[in-house]
Amino acid sequence: MSIPLLSLIVFLPVAGAAVVVFMRSDDAVRWTALGFGIVDLALCIVMLAGFDTTTHEMQFTESRPWVPALGITYTLGVDGISALFLFLTALLSLISVLASWVAVDRKVKEFMVSLLIMQALMLGVFCALDLFLFYVFWEAMLIPMYLIIGVWGGEGRVYAAFKFFLYTLAGSILFLIGVIVLYFQGGETFDILALTAQDLPFGVQSWLFFAFLVAFAVKVPMVPVHTWLPDAHVQAPTAGSIILAGVLLKMGAYGFLRFSLPMLPEASLYYSTLMLVLSAVAIVYGGLLALAQDDLKKLVAYSSISHMGFVTLGIFALNLRGLEGSILQMFNHGITTGALFLFVGLIYERTHTRSIANYGGLMKAAPVYTAFLALFTLSSMALPGTNAFVGELLVLSGGFAANLAAGAAAVVGALLSAAYLLGMYGKVALGPANVSARYKIHDVNGRELAAILPLAVFVLWVGLYPRPFLGIIDASVRNLLVQVHGEGSGQ
Repeated sequence: MSIPLLSLIVFLPVAGAAVVVFMRSDDAVRWTALGFGIVDLALCIVMLAGFDTTTHEMQFTESRPWVPALGITYTLGVDGISALFLFLTALLSLISVLASWVAVDRKVKEFMVSLLIMQALMLGVFCALDLFLFYVFWEAMLIPMYLIIGVWGGEGRVYAAFKFFLYTLAGSILFLIGVIVLYFQGGETFDILALTAQDLPFGVQSWLFFAFLVAFAVKVPMVPVHTWLPDAHVQAPTAGSIILAGVLLKMGAYGFLRFSLPMLPEASLYYSTLMLVLSAVAIVYGGLLALAQDDLKKLVAYSSISHMGFVTLGIFALNLRGLEGSILQMFNHGITTGALFLFVGLIYERTHTRSIANYGGLMKAAPVYTAFLALFTLSSMALPGTNAFVGELLVLSGGFAANLAAGAAAVVGALLSAAYLLGMYGKVALGPANVSARYKIHDVNGRELAAILPLAVFVLWVGLYPRPFLGIIDASVRNLLVQVHGEGSGQ
């Protein structure tokens, strides 16, 4: 009997939450959550080590009847599109525990339970091969994230949590309607692979495309349904921001890859120009908003809107370079922006301010901190040698091949990112040395360094040797292009 590896990966955090519930000591809660996070990450590494990069077929599959009368099954599996995101989710969840070690000092048990349950639900989204099961994981994620923002957030946490909940719930309702329509139009099955093989009429595809678009666009988020994101990021604790930017935003783009493109290929091709326009608007608009920010956390939040615009641009370029670049950039964005939010949290713990104007001369006060901040800033700018350069280059190449104007807008967005990121780093690290006088600044400690180093490793690894990462996604992307175009070209 084979080991149900994916079930172990998905539900190990739930077991950790169940253990934590019975603990009284906050330190014991932290160490237990950390231990379960390490084991879960190790299982994801085992999964990647055994992953067959030569096939697009689903791997490590498990299937059991759940509600036979409705054809609902408990079915899990991963392919090249989802495998990297399981690893990313486990890594960022572990880093979130480390980031919350000191920052969360009240209701520690409840916080760690919420974080572990959140981790399990996110992992479930990337593994689910039954549409009903996917929807359960997708919708249930709202609850722990709502609690993380609403209970442990800043002064405006209640407003931000409600806004996040309402926006995402509105999108989810349309998604549910789409799921029901797809169930009846696709032969009364929730099997994602079986639904992918259906040839739906163009009218049905169009209707479903826009129903899914609203749900996924809110999660990405795309302009104009992006306004919940800055509020949620600013008010969320550091761990909440890391999870939001690193994983939750990817789920909207993942929805396009898993549902819109393979299940609705004609509609995806027909409306691709619209999606390229929306992506270009997000890239430029997000960059302009980031350029205007003085709040460090808002700057990183608005930069996420711009960078996720690159992701959707690559997806709807509907060619090999664009799609591979978008998936790699989703992974890169999780690493880099997750790290930037970690750094914002670390400096906020020391100064209790996020105003860029209040910083200056940080390089002298915290040289290790500023050295790593430089690395992640350059990564977010997509400097050659860093992880984002590879993904952004592929997206730009695919974007120009699909639509010259959209590619040009992406170049403008890249220039804007250089402007706001270099401006931010110059003021924070290299400005007048007044930060030491205002605040008692100390450099990163061992625990913080343990959270930073894995992210720094991936910035350089993907930047200097991206082949293993592209190798994981290549076969699945090529198969996706066959499903969309009906042939294997699409370069």
